[in-house]
Amino acid sequence: MLSELCEFVDEIVVVDDASTDRTPELVLRCPKVVKLVQSPEPLFAQEWKLRSLLWETAVSTDPDWLLSVDADELYEAKARRSMRTLIDQDRYDWVAFRFFDLWGGTTHYREDELWNIHRRHQMTLVRYMPLLPCPYPKLHHHLPRIPPAYHALPGLLSELRVKHLGWAGDWADRVRKYRRYKANDPEGRFGSLDHYESILDPEPNLIPWREDAE
Repeated sequence: MLSELCEFVDEIVVVDDASTDRTPELVLRCPKVVKLVQSPEPLFAQEWKLRSLLWETAVSTDPDWLLSVDADELYEAKARRSMRTLIDQDRYDWVAFRFFDLWGGTTHYREDELWNIHRRHQMTLVRYMPLLPCPYPKLHHHLPRIPPAYHALPGLLSELRVKHLGWAGDWADRVRKYRRYKANDPEGRFGSLDHYESILDPEPNLIPWREDAE
């Protein structure tokens, strides 16, 4: 992810959510990483704090534009090539993309009644507005990537795609995630219980992923 980001961004800031692997070490090897903040304890169950920390860290660099990226996301080649055009225009202040949940590998994505995020758009690229108030709602899960205030500005719903690899692991990985969601949100206050249960669907509807040839 860092290697691909380096193809089309100028600087990278990272918030590490108390990881127990070699993430900080690997991040600091990247020449475009200008800031790394390490949370002393995991904030997965308090997502608004994590998003707020990332936003505050990013805007402290006085950016022109911001792209919010999770560590399990890859922008397809066409999207990477389009970034300069997207930020050089003066008509829109934000851009939204289509995200696809790749499932059990990187060759297929999931699509059914509960797994269809690719039918909607996710705002992840914004022109930084220093005077715009940017609090996040104090929700523990399923927050918007960008502070909600940006929705009041003119934006572009693009058809450029992003591969979400969060569900590309094996069965054991999905079981671990299922258990984590059920432990953190047992009553479905922040998400859908049906959606959580569908993580363990033994025969999900999968569609082949095809890279854009352009």
